[in-house]
Amino acid sequence: MKNTLYKGLVATAVIAALSGCSNSDDDKDQTACEAAGDACTSFTVIHTNDNHGRFWENSDGEYGMAARKTVIDQIRAEVEGRGNETILLSGGDINTGVPESDMQEAIPDFVGMNLLGYDAMAVGNHEFDNPLSTLDMQATLANFPMLAANIYDKNAEERYFEPYRVFEINGLKVAIIGFTTVDTPKIVNPENVENLEFTDPQEELPKVLAEIEANEEVDMVFAVTHMGHYADGNHGTEAPGDVMLARSVEEGQLHAIIGGHSQNPVCMEGDDYADFTPGNECKPDQQNGTYIMQAHEWGKYVGRADFEYMDGELTLANYSLIPINLKEEDDNGDLVFITEEIEKNQTVYDMLKPYQERGQELLDVVISYTDGKLEGDREVVRVEQTNLGNLLTTAYSEFVTQNFNVTADFGVMNSGGVRASIAEGDISYRDVLTVQPFGNFVAYVTMTGTEVEAYLADIAVKTGGGYPQLNKVAMDVDCDAGTVDIASLGGRAFDAAENYTFSVIHFSAAGGDDYPVINQHPNYIDTQLTDAAVFREYFVANPEISAEDYAPVAGQLNFYRNGSEVKSCAQ
Repeated sequence: MKNTLYKGLVATAVIAALSGCSNSDDDKDQTACEAAGDACTSFTVIHTNDNHGRFWENSDGEYGMAARKTVIDQIRAEVEGRGNETILLSGGDINTGVPESDMQEAIPDFVGMNLLGYDAMAVGNHEFDNPLSTLDMQATLANFPMLAANIYDKNAEERYFEPYRVFEINGLKVAIIGFTTVDTPKIVNPENVENLEFTDPQEELPKVLAEIEANEEVDMVFAVTHMGHYADGNHGTEAPGDVMLARSVEEGQLHAIIGGHSQNPVCMEGDDYADFTPGNECKPDQQNGTYIMQAHEWGKYVGRADFEYMDGELTLANYSLIPINLKEEDDNGDLVFITEEIEKNQTVYDMLKPYQERGQELLDVVISYTDGKLEGDREVVRVEQTNLGNLLTTAYSEFVTQNFNVTADFGVMNSGGVRASIAEGDISYRDVLTVQPFGNFVAYVTMTGTEVEAYLADIAVKTGGGYPQLNKVAMDVDCDAGTVDIASLGGRAFDAAENYTFSVIHFSAAGGDDYPVINQHPNYIDTQLTDAAVFREYFVANPEISAEDYAPVAGQLNFYRNGSEVKSCAQ
């Protein structure tokens, strides 16, 4: 919670960000760029990333493209009033995340981007969550180029998208190259990218630089990427991101990277991330002479970078992340705006409102039917196996099996993520969202039998929200010793020397509900598709659900305490 003085300071910081000014006393004096006159050129890069369907404000009135448009227009007006120019870039992932957008193939998001006047975007991995025909439609709809130098059409043996585009900004010619994470084929349905090849951006960058040198006359080179920012290049199990890209070429070859994918505000303090909160000052990263920036996610912020170019050198004069109607709790527990409320641009609001209304209507379209209650009541699902728990784990494990060229032997779901039951009768997407409202990603991992045994022994004794819902697991649990005796997994007799694959949501894989942290396992794959979206597709594929078919199988999961059988280790 912040006091009134803090809010005033935050508001002052945001006003300064919109005006391109810092709070330094040096602002009172003429800058070196201003003193140089025509020998120095100023321009401003405005940027966002990882929109993920958030064309509309959320239920609390935060972010949304209408308010984003107001801020972008204010920046443009202020910059152009000084005789300078702007460019608006996106770090990609326009698709996937909000049902109202997902069910309309992100058309409202691209319509909104056209209204806001985006100049270019990186192609994100979530752009491939749908068939290529959908992405082709989106590319036609967009009034700006989608850039990706490292995605090739296997059939045509040429790039599928433009590798770069040269923009003239206030008299300067800037080549902007696009790159997409090489992890994409691992985290989308392989069928959607089977005719594409994703090459290593570090290997592709020198090729594109050579193409630019041979064919263009430019003053500088930027990249707009969807690869992720990882402090000091420590990318873990993820593919190398922006830091490693900047370090892969000679200093001076790549001037700036406008990124996305990791969905973090890139505000640095030394080699690590600063403790950034909305309205704080933000210092972007700089590696090997390359400025690197990213504006968190969902349009929560608009990034503003004011550059100066003089004597062949690029300098970042000012940088800020401007919060878009973000809120926090006050001392009374009420949600209030952190900064002054930003008015919504009426044109954008009116243009996008029909899409939002249509999306709400689609939430209530019947997608399936159940002949009995699917049990997700808190007092039940946290102490025993239920048909809804079995249905969820079945949906996620079958999704993995059907889409990622692996066989998921079983599924795991923490019961704290099951938020409601589904009553007998028709099922809509809105029902799905009451059960799975958090937007967690479905993931999977392949482990040795020994690793799986240790993992199941850890989670089997969890209580409360950590109590596991499981499918295709037959084992005895000793609550006192914290051990398990596994009979079979996925219908196969258990063998500690064999490998097993199981589905899990990213929340628990990252340690949520006190689960073991497995998201750094070398065989861990985050599909980056939400649990609700996957659950919905399961219902669409199964329009008649028999509650009895998903009833827990007696004798498959047995808990013992003091030698006596109990419902769970909570007893």
